[in-house]
Amino acid sequence: MSLLAITGATGFVGSAVMDAALAQGHQVKALARRDQPARAGVEWVRGDLGDTAALAALVAGAGAVIHVAGLTNTPDPAQFESANVTGTANVIAAMAGAGVKRLVFVSSLSARMPALSAYGASKAGAEALVEASGLEWTTVRPPGVYGPRDIDYLEMFRTARWGFVPLPPGGASSIIHADDLAELLVTLAAGNAAPTKKKIYEPDDGREGGWSHKELAQAIGQAVGKRSVFAPHLPRAVLEAAATADRLLRGDRAKLTADRVGYMAHPNWVARFDRKPPPGIWQPRIAGEEGLKATAAWYRREGWL
Repeated sequence: MSLLAITGATGFVGSAVMDAALAQGHQVKALARRDQPARAGVEWVRGDLGDTAALAALVAGAGAVIHVAGLTNTPDPAQFESANVTGTANVIAAMAGAGVKRLVFVSSLSARMPALSAYGASKAGAEALVEASGLEWTTVRPPGVYGPRDIDYLEMFRTARWGFVPLPPGGASSIIHADDLAELLVTLAAGNAAPTKKKIYEPDDGREGGWSHKELAQAIGQAVGKRSVFAPHLPRAVLEAAATADRLLRGDRAKLTADRVGYMAHPNWVARFDRKPPPGIWQPRIAGEEGLKATAAWYRREGWL
């Protein structure tokens, strides 16, 4: 058992990471912007990535830090730099001040192509800081993360109920269930295996070659009880127009932004086989079809579908 410090623990991925850490018998210190209900095995630290005192309190005494927190979507692309790059620099500085050496950093596949989006550029910038930090780091670039509590794939599940799933231009991507990703992150943080240090990993659900966009749309359709769905590929110009409309309709709550269109239109977001975590350390347990059906069932139970 060790003490793990987690940023972003109240978010979709972070909450799964906290659950996995507790299930594996670790104690947790977790950063949160607002007061949280008491939970056995968890010490909450009130603050955010810009609060140096809170970060110092978070990492004090920790055996490792799992840095999940970050901005994934915003109508103002300039915010990515302060949240994802400066925020990561602040975590690194806090660790250096406390003498904590082990960092597991959650990046994104979008960091492979930083020119496509401000989000990807910010994640690439944060990766560079991690690599230059002098810490015992491991960076994990998840593909599309889905599962209970996720709101990004939720829109696809909702439209699939009506037999329709609009898609970006043709391409393929990998996916991973949040629980599998969480298990990997905790295993990397708690372990001392030398092969995992100073490495960049791209995990997935184990499906070789990933999912074509149409395959994923059909699998989501089957998860909600549709034998088939109409899944047209939309040209980039149509996506850009839809992003403008979404901003007009939902303002700062818009899900489809111009920045997201930048990397959605890229044809290859498949996790690379030569970047997979060592199978002796971690392997995915939840196949895509199984996980998508379980996620749809959770959405139904919670009234999200």
